[in-house]
Amino acid sequence: MTMAGRMPEPYGQGSGANLADILERVLDKGIVIAGDIRINLLDIELLTIKLRLIVASVDKAKEMGIDWWETDPALSSRARHNELARENAELRERLERLELDGAQRAEERAQEEAP
Repeated sequence: MTMAGRMPEPYGQGSGANLADILERVLDKGIVIAGDIRINLLDIELLTIKLRLIVASVDKAKEMGIDWWETDPALSSRARHNELARENAELRERLERLELDGAQRAEERAQEEAP
């Protein structure tokens, strides 16, 4: 038997799983990585960093109830449109109130000036 015959096959060749299979499995099932970093000095906590990472397909994330990207205006054109429509409606309401206030003040001034 030669040395080449005893060497294992490189990962991803032959019967081993390839990267696409692993990625498909991770996206299908989802994976969560969580960790905390704490920095203490003489038993006084100075800093705590909590890390949470979820890797999953969009369908799996929605199944888990995670869909924040749909309402983030930076990531969704629909969310941006909804935000602009809401902002437009608020500005129209403010304009109506200002116009009504201006009309009421003009009416009050006219009544004060009338003999």
